[in-house]
Amino acid sequence: MALTTKLEAVNTMLGVIGESPVNTISGSSLPVSVVTALNVLDEVNREVQSEGWHFNTEFEYPMVRNSSNQFPLPTNTLKIDVPIDKYTDIDIVQRGSNLYDRKNHTDVFDEDLDVTITFELTFEELPQQFRTYATIKAARKFANRFLGSPEIEAFTLRDEINAKATAVDSDSENADRTIFDNYDVLRVIDR
Repeated sequence: MALTTKLEAVNTMLGVIGESPVNTISGSSLPVSVVTALNVLDEVNREVQSEGWHFNTEFEYPMVRNSSNQFPLPTNTLKIDVPIDKYTDIDIVQRGSNLYDRKNHTDVFDEDLDVTITFELTFEELPQQFRTYATIKAARKFANRFLGSPEIEAFTLRDEINAKATAVDSDSENADRTIFDNYDVLRVIDR
């Protein structure tokens, strides 16, 4: 099975508004519709991945302090947290490109941390089900911005709902989740 390329995704988006496909999405003289389609696809890719899925979230990811005892975050960080059962004395958030401890009001830390972090991956790094979902969702948004047609939006919204369901199923299968993965459930059973 061949994976959907970014070019194919853009051509799908152009097809929804009735425009002809293009042969390339690189270069400086791209039509406005192609540039807009690329921007919408990137926006939707980030939006979809921000939900945090099995394929782009890492648990117990080691964060190592720099020489200033701060944690500069990877540039593709979408969200980050620490396990509440392991770190009870801090409350971290992302502030700009660093970690910040809201509880202690500082961005300087005494120890390295193991975090749960969600990364933004490029379109080409997505599993196929998520490429399909992002393409269809981007096509709906793109068509709505370009044409404002309720009929096209309704048609693509049905496709988007089906694509998301397939993506969620795929992610759930790969995650191998159990009831013991949820701390609240485990706490009740562990009593």
